[in-house]
Amino acid sequence: MPRHPSNKDMAQLADQLGPDDGIDPRLIRPDLTGRTIRRNTLQLCRQVARTLGEALAGCADEVLQNLHVIGVVPAVGGGRLLVTLAASHPDDRVERHLARAYGLLRSEVAAAINRRRTPELVFRVVDAGGE
Repeated sequence: MPRHPSNKDMAQLADQLGPDDGIDPRLIRPDLTGRTIRRNTLQLCRQVARTLGEALAGCADEVLQNLHVIGVVPAVGGGRLLVTLAASHPDDRVERHLARAYGLLRSEVAAAINRRRTPELVFRVVDAGGE
């Protein structure tokens, strides 16, 4: 098994060392904000998106049934995920229904992921025709 390069080895090869030096580039991906998102975080986001899509489709609430998960990305501040949902007619009623179902949705996510702590969910509702 190959060893990780030491800082001394890397210093001989580069002018400056960055925070991601020595990390396999397949494990990181640049974000639009310039941050790097690790592979396991992206995997978590996909898993949460799939789980929320199923949970919303299975809700008895018609307002929540009509929502579609567009994407899930890490929110600024650790432990949070920004969930973007599409609604045909976004209004404050959708936000009230999401607030009421927050505990149920978060418990569905907790059951689906294998993490010590369940991330907080921050919802953003956009028009189904575009943002």
